[in-house]
Amino acid sequence: MGSTYKVIRLAGTSPESYEAAIKNALSDAGKSVKGLNWFQVIEYRGHLNESGEVSEWQVVLDVAFKILKDD
Repeated sequence: MGSTYKVIRLAGTSPESYEAAIKNALSDAGKSVKGLNWFQVIEYRGHLNESGEVSEWQVVLDVAFKILKDD
């Protein structure tokens, strides 16, 4: 028998890197959503400061968790 997953969309940020932004989003989501199973990055973007330097890395990702079935 197959499985069913619920997919939610998150946006994560970090002043360090895209990888840190992904980890921040997954860590924060894992505090309230149990059973996170996989993720897919949908979009990368960033914020520039007045000097034109990157001040924040941003990612949008879909994250899935398995729907539990009553047995």
